[in-house]
Amino acid sequence: MRRKIPNTTALISFEAAARHESFTKAAQELSLTQGAICRQIASLEEFLSVELFRRSRRGVKLTEAGLSYSRRVATQLDAVERDTLSVMGQQGANVIELAVVPTFGTQWLLPRLKDFQQKHPEVTVNLTNRTRPFLFADTDFDAAIYFGDADWSGTESHRLMGEHPLPVCSPNLLGMKTILTPGEIADLPLLQQTTRPYAWRQWFDSQHLNVPRDMTGPRYELFSMLAQAAMHDMGIALIPPFLIQRELAEKRLVIANPQALSSIKAYYLMIPERKVESASLRAFRDWLVNQAHSYSLEG
Repeated sequence: MRRKIPNTTALISFEAAARHESFTKAAQELSLTQGAICRQIASLEEFLSVELFRRSRRGVKLTEAGLSYSRRVATQLDAVERDTLSVMGQQGANVIELAVVPTFGTQWLLPRLKDFQQKHPEVTVNLTNRTRPFLFADTDFDAAIYFGDADWSGTESHRLMGEHPLPVCSPNLLGMKTILTPGEIADLPLLQQTTRPYAWRQWFDSQHLNVPRDMTGPRYELFSMLAQAAMHDMGIALIPPFLIQRELAEKRLVIANPQALSSIKAYYLMIPERKVESASLRAFRDWLVNQAHSYSLEG
């Protein structure tokens, strides 16, 4: 069955004209004549049986339908361009599309990734941020690194390391003290991590302290955001030390209390079962597990 899809040239002409709200500027961008742009958009409106622009002596203006359609078309054209560039960039190479929780990826994985590239120059690893589990069947990802309990249907899991977050804050918030008691911490603004909503409650529970406001405070999705907020005296945060090594070394953040939060959850490499025989993924898996093991021994 033939797809109900307009001419690609007409869509590209429409997207440019909609973005500029000008046929003249669209023609200049696409190196076409204004008449060619007019004809392409007229053919698209005829195909859709919908008016996309209102014409007047002062120029053109998108209709409501045109505005809505232009946003959707722009999104789809961007996706086609990304996919095209991806295929062009691969050129037959072994490519691993890896979903990774953001701060772990930037602070721990990326500084070590050069070692993998040197050992396996034939493999390219692309990183994309994902903070929560997803269905591999709905994406192009070959594997994922996430924090959780490894309960991910249809995957093979490989434990990398635990988290063990500590209360950290700016030196200004700590003042003249070397540490803060759990009670003193409870009186400070508590910075919350969106994907760890019970972290402070669990930490206070481990200190045998009931704090009614343990789940209140500004919420941030990434540990890097928490670190920035803490460095700017906005409150105290629970952050794994290995994600803020530079900030701790430079005294932009300090450990407010040495009691870490223990958890059965950990960082895992998750590989869909249909991909486990991939030679590139096996090489990456073995390298990553070894790197995590060596790091744990150093700690």
